[in-house]
Amino acid sequence: MTTEGIEAVFLETHNWGRTAKFFQQLGYELVSSEGDGSGVLRNGEGAYLVVVEIPEHREAGMQMVLKVADEDAFKAGSAADVVTPFEDTHYGTREMTVRDPDGRLWSLQAPRAKS
Repeated sequence: MTTEGIEAVFLETHNWGRTAKFFQQLGYELVSSEGDGSGVLRNGEGAYLVVVEIPEHREAGMQMVLKVADEDAFKAGSAADVVTPFEDTHYGTREMTVRDPDGRLWSLQAPRAKS
């Protein structure tokens, strides 16, 4: 089994409010925010934009999250260097990290298995 495209873009920012406003002016709608300097925005049926505020002294980064429908059926393949296998996240999914041939890290996200 392969991935099913881009699930989300994970974006770090130094100012949640300004970044959220920027994307809202580009047509994104706020899906959720817990008031902790983070939130989720979405434009139509496109990928989610997960924005997290970080301290000023850290360099803001960005990461793509690819969708995996079934963790058990997924095989990374020989071209992907598995950095971390699938593990539970605090937001209710399972996530694997792989490195591409140029050294970039990619997150692969699968639903948590129903118990």
